[in-house]
Amino acid sequence: MNYLASWWLTVVQVEKFPIFVYKIFIMISLNVGDKAPEFVAFDQNGEQIQLSDFKGKKLILYFYPKDNTPGCTSEACNFRDNYDFWIEKGYQVIGISPDSPVSHQKFIEKYDLPFPLLSDPEKKIIKAYGAWGLKKLYGREYEGLKRSTFVIDDEGNIMEIFKTVKTKTHTEQIVKKLNLE
Repeated sequence: MNYLASWWLTVVQVEKFPIFVYKIFIMISLNVGDKAPEFVAFDQNGEQIQLSDFKGKKLILYFYPKDNTPGCTSEACNFRDNYDFWIEKGYQVIGISPDSPVSHQKFIEKYDLPFPLLSDPEKKIIKAYGAWGLKKLYGREYEGLKRSTFVIDDEGNIMEIFKTVKTKTHTEQIVKKLNLE
């Protein structure tokens, strides 16, 4: 596990006087082979789920920004369409976002998703996995969830990390990297 620090300066104008605000980011960077951080969260049904529930099972843990957005829907539907494959290979699938359990329930019902979605509104799990940090869009920097996936083995160790996710073909991306064909 590595810790990365970065900072940026924001200038705010308050009654003719500029105020300089420095923001410091300390971000966790997990590596393949690291022990996956333990987590406890509630799913779309209000049931508590934790990493230790999956001891002895392999897990695909994916982080996504928001329910019912185009990229997140594509990614979730890709996992849905390949869910039987993942179960046959011995993997469980879980999605995590800052959305509420109610939002997750609607998302699951709308797209018939067969796997749980965990709610992390305080972003504790998201940050523990290094999926929160600085992002850039059209030259503007802002804090946000970085779409990423962690493949965790049956002993709770990280087997693979995907920081660049192809939402429409993510299963194929994972299968190729893990040589599961």
